[in-house]
Amino acid sequence: MSRIVVLDGHTLNPGDNPWDALSTLGELIVYPRTPPGELLARADGADVLVTNKVPLGAGAIDRLPALKFVAVTATGYNIIDVAAAARRNVVVSNIPEYGTDSVAQFVVALLLELCSAVGEHDAAVKRGEWSASIDWCLVKRPLIELSGLTMGIVGFGRIGRRVGELAHALGMKVIATSRSAAERPAYAPFAFRSLDELFAEADVISLHCPLTPQTQGMVNAGRIATMKPSAMLINTARGALVVEADLADALKRGTIAGAAVDVTTAEPISPDNPLLKAPRCIITPHIAWATLAARRRAMKTTAENVAAFLAGRPINQVR
Repeated sequence: MSRIVVLDGHTLNPGDNPWDALSTLGELIVYPRTPPGELLARADGADVLVTNKVPLGAGAIDRLPALKFVAVTATGYNIIDVAAAARRNVVVSNIPEYGTDSVAQFVVALLLELCSAVGEHDAAVKRGEWSASIDWCLVKRPLIELSGLTMGIVGFGRIGRRVGELAHALGMKVIATSRSAAERPAYAPFAFRSLDELFAEADVISLHCPLTPQTQGMVNAGRIATMKPSAMLINTARGALVVEADLADALKRGTIAGAAVDVTTAEPISPDNPLLKAPRCIITPHIAWATLAARRRAMKTTAENVAAFLAGRPINQVR
């Protein structure tokens, strides 16, 4: 019987998304969280490791002789040393699609908060500011209409395309960058742009590209300087795409109008992260993916990935 060890199961199943489908495939051990110092002891003897954010580097992979398969319960797999896995003939699979609608919906939620400040105004009302106002209408800061503005999408995969559809439904023009020759969407106006063109032209920029050596730190002081002063940045992809100190500085200087991030370079966020003190910056704790519907899809695909590997027909391989 295969030994299946889940290294960090709490975020996928905090109590409402059981591991039943996986438990039928072998001896299942689920750890809510795994500190780095306990990784090797917990993973020892496992044929299958299931991980979301617990890294598996070359050192760990080489010291786990029983390991045959790694199931990543996410789309991004930068936490796995896939070259080391290949040398050991360890198969790695991810979940190509599970949170498209949830993440795209969250992007729109962040965008609307940047533009309409619903939470800020709700808080002001509950502090008594409306009751004390001499006017019937209390506007805390300028509100922004999205219709006619340009949405720039960096990375036009499944999530990026869905964000484009929702932006179009709000009356926005859509431009995008893509690493490959992506198919043009059915709606208009739409255009592909280079990365530099997109940053200069867009009113809103939403990041949806993977974190790679080439994309790390791509949003830096130089690139931010090319944005419109009225532009806004949204990041629900990976925190390290952005040089956070540069973004914080740009917000303090008024180089751009605002930002919203659901991801940061270190997670949980470091107490000294400069974005925590930056003006006009919304920060949420990496929850765009976390609807129950999305987590159920992730659980289902994880079980399918493990079952397919055990049957000798791996699916969703990333190497």
